[in-house]
Amino acid sequence: MLDNGFEDTVCILLAGGRGSRLSPLTANRAKPSVPFGGKYRIIDFTLSNCLHSGLRRILVLTQYKSHSLQKHLRDAWSIFNPELGEYVTTVPPQMRTGDSWYSGTADAIHQNQFLLERSAAKRVLILSGDHIYRMDYAAMLRRHVELGADLTVSCMRVPIADASEFGIMTVDEHSRVVEFEEKPIRPTPLPEDKDTALASMGIYIFNQDVLAEQLAIDNADPSSSHDFGNDILPRLIKSHRVIGYQFGSDDGRVTQDRYWRDVGTIDSYFEANMSLLAPVPPLDLYQDTWPIRTYHGQHPPARIVTVDEGKQGDIRNSIIGSGTMVIQASVIKSILSANVRVGIDSHIESSIVFDNVQIGSGVKLRNCIIDKHVCIPDGTEIGYDAVADAIRFHVSENGVVVVPKD
Repeated sequence: MLDNGFEDTVCILLAGGRGSRLSPLTANRAKPSVPFGGKYRIIDFTLSNCLHSGLRRILVLTQYKSHSLQKHLRDAWSIFNPELGEYVTTVPPQMRTGDSWYSGTADAIHQNQFLLERSAAKRVLILSGDHIYRMDYAAMLRRHVELGADLTVSCMRVPIADASEFGIMTVDEHSRVVEFEEKPIRPTPLPEDKDTALASMGIYIFNQDVLAEQLAIDNADPSSSHDFGNDILPRLIKSHRVIGYQFGSDDGRVTQDRYWRDVGTIDSYFEANMSLLAPVPPLDLYQDTWPIRTYHGQHPPARIVTVDEGKQGDIRNSIIGSGTMVIQASVIKSILSANVRVGIDSHIESSIVFDNVQIGSGVKLRNCIIDKHVCIPDGTEIGYDAVADAIRFHVSENGVVVVPKD
């Protein structure tokens, strides 16, 4: 464990979300286990942040269709040493406080309050498992301690036009949160920049005694929706010392690319993946001291095959996963994951292809997401006829075609 002085902090990672706006990618998996970038799962980013921040006590609260997520955690994240008090432990709903499943972010933690008490932690870091970003939580923890906060909320600047999608905060000159409103119709802009607002990232550091007190109050309130943004934060800023920590202001050892994405819809998910193909991607996946950990299958190297020397394939500006074979085909601005086969004379453009997909010869794909274990017959065209695609597949608002698993 890194010597950062925060061994008395336990992390709770909320990973039970249904992710209905990402359907059909979430038809058989929880949102945090959706593949990303040709190699990772979404949850790998938050867990890697914990790992590099020296935080090795992590409770992952699961609920919706969690088998794929649990399998990934077993395969990729069984790396901590329980003899040293380290763990990544999945916690499904156990109905310890009643007969209901998790009914909100606060309720999920309330139902597992006994685990926090048993950990003897002084601080609790609450995280979401469905965001793409890199952040050194140790820097935020140091700020929390230095300012004597009861609660620290990580926040970032967002355009005022997008601010209604977030919980919006107002802080004073001492970084103390003085106002908070969840998804306001008319967001309050920053005093120094009327085109920008300060949005909560859903990352919270609580002192354990304060968290226990507030969860008990929330649980006793029959009108509560049991959500941190809706219920607990607005009440807490009136009675406790709540600090806003601006993402990117001091992110410790990680390069400050200030990239944070909630890939909550098919279009935002597609755009976040495509941004990795920019000449200088907005998210730095290549910092040697902050690699994103994931499961690595035992695959052979990727291979580009030419059958007829007179007909060359064309691979441009793409990510090609291990075990993938592209046979005299064109792959333009696309992400091919592991064990993909692309047949002769096929053309793949602006598309994301998950693991173990078989693409026949003469296939044309454009603006597509192809889920795992799909077989595409010779001569198939997807992404060229909007009417025909809509009959067979899910098509997003921006015209991204999603071919579901199997």
